[in-house]
Amino acid sequence: MLKPFIHKSYERLVCIAPVFRLSHFFFKGPKKREGRLCMSTLDQDQHFHPSCLDKTTLPGNPSDMVEPAKQPLQGLKLASHGGLEKAQERGRLKCAKCGGSRMFFCYTCCSLVGVSPEEVPLVKLPLKIDIIKHPNESDGKSTAIHAKILAPDNVNIYTYPCIPEYDRDSVVLVFPGPRAVTVQNMIQSLTERLQDPSAEPRKKRFKGSDSADCPTHGGGQKGVPRAADCSDEGKGAESKALPLKKVVFIDSTWNQTNKISTDERLQDLLQVELKTRKTCFWRHQKGKPDTYLATIEAIYYFLKDFHELCLDQVYTGEYDNVLFFYSFLHSVVNKAKIAAGKLEK
Repeated sequence: MLKPFIHKSYERLVCIAPVFRLSHFFFKGPKKREGRLCMSTLDQDQHFHPSCLDKTTLPGNPSDMVEPAKQPLQGLKLASHGGLEKAQERGRLKCAKCGGSRMFFCYTCCSLVGVSPEEVPLVKLPLKIDIIKHPNESDGKSTAIHAKILAPDNVNIYTYPCIPEYDRDSVVLVFPGPRAVTVQNMIQSLTERLQDPSAEPRKKRFKGSDSADCPTHGGGQKGVPRAADCSDEGKGAESKALPLKKVVFIDSTWNQTNKISTDERLQDLLQVELKTRKTCFWRHQKGKPDTYLATIEAIYYFLKDFHELCLDQVYTGEYDNVLFFYSFLHSVVNKAKIAAGKLEK
């Protein structure tokens, strides 16, 4: 355990995986680089791909190299991490809205802290995403906030027991179970629901469960002018005539997730499971399978599979910037582990 760098780990679950986090940032900042468009230390000696970073090339400095098996985020087309590096050097600052001590962003207000909007990509998603968070879950423990900040116009976070009313024919729940289908079979399953005349009527809603009674985390903050997404001009493919319009994820600890997943307001939704994806979280939990994903990983892999399997389009990095913050933290933690001799160079 790297006590000077990382606080105690927490085991969490989202959809098919425990969600992990890095709630505090006490890392020694990298050597300062001049210029707003400089590459981060994660990107050093690698090639740009139309104003993006294509991490298909290993770092030129052997001292920065990590064995390929421990570099699962290679190949992503990401905006420059230069702004995050500079913010890391400055250290934690007070959020202008709530006064909390934060770095990069405020997970309470869903706003940037110490980073200008132009230094953070704005990602356009092909679907709406709702995240249902357990009330006992600390905001600072979840990577779900990454999605809200990077795609504010497409992502909403609700705190349980607030759950909006969902249309069973156009909304799916990403969560494992005996009834769960794969992303590849998801659209066909939704189509069959639409064509089934014997479908059961919608279950009775709880009082106060409608969307109007469910405030979103961060006050429903909308997007602000930001740097254009580097992949395909920042425009994700539209879902066009497909029945799927929204995807729901659960953000909760492993022990608490059952309360949300079994809520009768979600029982009508088709369950979808990500069965072939593996986490690259920097602190693997003993006894837990590597298919346990962080919230932001689950969102990213679902979008990627949806693009390829449902939209039937070649994926060219349209949603890679969903991992903008996550990939930076992954690099910082790995370098800290290398410095401490916990990871092979």
